[in-house]
Amino acid sequence: MRAQRERDTGIERAIRSLLHARGLRFRLHRRLLKGSRREVDVVFPGAKVAVFVDGCFWHGCPEHGTCPRNNAEFWRSKIEGNVRRDRDTDARLKADGWTVVRVWEHESPADAAARIADAVERG
Repeated sequence: MRAQRERDTGIERAIRSLLHARGLRFRLHRRLLKGSRREVDVVFPGAKVAVFVDGCFWHGCPEHGTCPRNNAEFWRSKIEGNVRRDRDTDARLKADGWTVVRVWEHESPADAAARIADAVERG
Protein backbone atom coordinates (compact mmCIF):
# COMPACT_ATOMS: atom_id res chain seq x y z
CA MET A 1 0.00 0.00 0.00
CA ARG A 2 2.96 2.32 0.51
CA ALA A 3 3.56 2.33 -3.24
CA GLN A 4 0.24 4.15 -3.82
CA ARG A 5 0.77 7.76 -4.78
CA GLU A 6 -0.85 10.37 -2.57
CA ARG A 7 -0.55 13.21 -5.04
CA ASP A 8 -0.02 13.71 -8.74
CA THR A 9 -1.82 10.50 -9.67
CA GLY A 10 -2.56 9.84 -13.33
CA ILE A 11 -6.19 10.93 -13.06
CA GLU A 12 -5.23 14.04 -11.12
CA ARG A 13 -2.64 15.05 -13.73
CA ALA A 14 -5.09 14.39 -16.58
CA ILE A 15 -7.78 16.54 -14.96
CA ARG A 16 -5.32 19.36 -14.27
CA SER A 17 -4.13 19.25 -17.87
CA LEU A 18 -7.70 19.54 -19.18
CA LEU A 19 -8.49 22.39 -16.77
CA HIS A 20 -5.33 24.24 -17.80
CA ALA A 21 -6.23 23.77 -21.48
CA ARG A 22 -9.56 25.47 -20.71
CA GLY A 23 -7.63 28.48 -19.46
CA LEU A 24 -8.35 27.83 -15.78
CA ARG A 25 -5.57 28.53 -13.28
CA PHE A 26 -5.40 26.88 -9.89
CA ARG A 27 -3.25 26.01 -6.90
CA LEU A 28 -2.26 22.51 -5.82
CA HIS A 29 -2.30 20.70 -2.49
CA ARG A 30 -3.36 23.53 -0.19
CA ARG A 31 -4.50 23.37 3.41
CA LEU A 32 -7.66 25.44 3.63
CA LEU A 33 -8.86 24.49 7.11
CA LYS A 34 -7.09 26.21 9.98
CA GLY A 35 -5.59 23.83 12.48
CA SER A 36 -5.95 20.86 10.11
CA ARG A 37 -3.45 18.90 8.04
CA ARG A 38 -6.10 18.02 5.43
CA GLU A 39 -5.09 19.09 1.93
CA VAL A 40 -7.24 19.94 -1.04
CA ASP A 41 -5.91 18.49 -4.32
CA VAL A 42 -6.83 21.38 -6.63
CA VAL A 43 -7.89 24.83 -5.39
CA PHE A 44 -9.47 27.75 -7.25
CA PRO A 45 -9.07 30.51 -4.62
CA GLY A 46 -10.94 33.25 -6.50
CA ALA A 47 -14.01 31.11 -7.14
CA LYS A 48 -13.65 29.34 -3.76
CA VAL A 49 -13.81 25.88 -5.34
CA ALA A 50 -12.02 22.97 -3.66
CA VAL A 51 -11.48 19.78 -5.68
CA PHE A 52 -10.64 16.37 -4.23
CA VAL A 53 -9.62 13.43 -6.43
CA ASP A 54 -10.48 10.36 -4.37
CA GLY A 55 -9.17 6.84 -4.84
CA CYS A 56 -11.84 4.15 -4.92
CA PHE A 57 -10.13 1.95 -2.32
CA TRP A 58 -9.06 4.58 0.20
CA HIS A 59 -12.27 6.61 0.14
CA GLY A 60 -14.84 3.81 -0.03
CA CYS A 61 -16.22 4.17 -3.55
CA PRO A 62 -19.75 2.73 -3.62
CA GLU A 63 -19.07 1.23 -7.07
CA HIS A 64 -15.49 -0.02 -6.84
CA GLY A 65 -14.49 0.09 -3.18
CA THR A 66 -13.23 -3.20 -1.82
CA CYS A 67 -12.08 -4.47 1.54
CA PRO A 68 -9.11 -6.83 1.83
CA ARG A 69 -9.79 -10.23 3.38
CA ASN A 70 -6.63 -10.13 5.47
CA ASN A 71 -7.10 -7.97 8.55
CA ALA A 72 -10.59 -7.09 7.29
CA GLU A 73 -11.76 -5.37 10.48
CA PHE A 74 -8.77 -3.01 10.47
CA TRP A 75 -9.33 -2.06 6.83
CA ARG A 76 -13.09 -1.65 7.23
CA SER A 77 -12.52 0.67 10.17
CA LYS A 78 -9.78 2.57 8.31
CA ILE A 79 -11.90 3.16 5.20
CA GLU A 80 -14.99 4.12 7.23
CA GLY A 81 -12.83 6.62 9.11
CA ASN A 82 -11.63 8.08 5.82
CA VAL A 83 -15.23 8.47 4.64
CA ARG A 84 -16.20 10.21 7.91
CA ARG A 85 -13.21 12.53 7.60
CA ASP A 86 -14.14 13.34 3.99
CA ARG A 87 -17.69 14.27 5.04
CA ASP A 88 -16.38 16.39 7.90
CA THR A 89 -13.95 18.16 5.56
CA ASP A 90 -16.76 18.86 3.07
CA ALA A 91 -19.01 20.27 5.79
CA ARG A 92 -16.28 22.49 7.22
CA LEU A 93 -15.29 23.85 3.82
CA LYS A 94 -18.92 24.51 2.87
CA ALA A 95 -19.43 26.34 6.17
CA ASP A 96 -16.49 28.57 5.16
CA GLY A 97 -18.17 29.35 1.83
CA TRP A 98 -16.29 26.91 -0.41
CA THR A 99 -17.83 24.80 -3.15
CA VAL A 100 -16.54 21.23 -2.86
CA VAL A 101 -16.17 18.95 -5.89
CA ARG A 102 -15.24 15.32 -5.33
CA VAL A 103 -14.01 13.23 -8.25
CA TRP A 104 -13.57 9.45 -8.15
CA GLU A 105 -10.46 7.97 -9.74
CA HIS A 106 -12.62 5.87 -12.08
CA GLU A 107 -14.38 8.90 -13.58
CA SER A 108 -13.59 10.15 -17.05
CA PRO A 109 -11.08 13.03 -16.77
CA ALA A 110 -13.03 14.99 -19.40
CA ASP A 111 -16.32 14.64 -17.49
CA ALA A 112 -14.64 15.55 -14.22
CA ALA A 113 -12.93 18.59 -15.76
CA ALA A 114 -16.29 19.75 -17.18
CA ARG A 115 -17.96 19.45 -13.74
CA ILE A 116 -15.10 21.37 -12.13
CA ALA A 117 -15.13 24.08 -14.79
CA ASP A 118 -18.89 24.52 -14.28
CA ALA A 119 -18.37 24.93 -10.53
CA VAL A 120 -15.59 27.49 -11.12
CA GLU A 121 -17.71 29.46 -13.56
CA ARG A 122 -20.63 29.55 -11.10
CA GLY A 123 -18.27 30.51 -8.23
